[in-house]
Amino acid sequence: MLELEINGRTSRVDVEGDTPLLWVLREQVGLTGTKYGCGIAQCGACTVHVDGTPTRSCSFPVSAAVGKKITTIEGLSPDSTNPIQQAWVQLDVPQCGYCQSGQIMAATALLKAHPRPTDAQIDEAMSNICRCGTYQRIRAAIHLAAGDDQGPGSVIHMEGAAK
Repeated sequence: MLELEINGRTSRVDVEGDTPLLWVLREQVGLTGTKYGCGIAQCGACTVHVDGTPTRSCSFPVSAAVGKKITTIEGLSPDSTNPIQQAWVQLDVPQCGYCQSGQIMAATALLKAHPRPTDAQIDEAMSNICRCGTYQRIRAAIHLAAGDDQGPGSVIHMEGAAK
């Protein structure tokens, strides 16, 4: 039996230590906001925070999460008032939405490390894949959440973009 701290609550799970954290979150704990994408830590749909660090949960063994604080998209903000979540809604970022919980988790960690990120910092940190190609909106939403309405990926520059 493993004990995990997920979104501020303790969960006890009876799984093998090498089980990917993603499957524990989805199937044992019932938190389905974190998505399965590729299974090899490339796409980022499964991104969660482990002790504040964005982590691809599909390849992260649950045993490595014991004693650490895990935050999923469900634990980011109980009422969706996180600035990133608000910016995502305001700019209508998602198309299909499948990758967006991972995108939001990566963006949240980025803003914690760099409260006013440059486009280069955004490009470096946001390695998640969006099959719909909403990268311009993602960048604009990050700038909006950071309070930057003048940057190249900003809301002002997005106003003329097709939705």
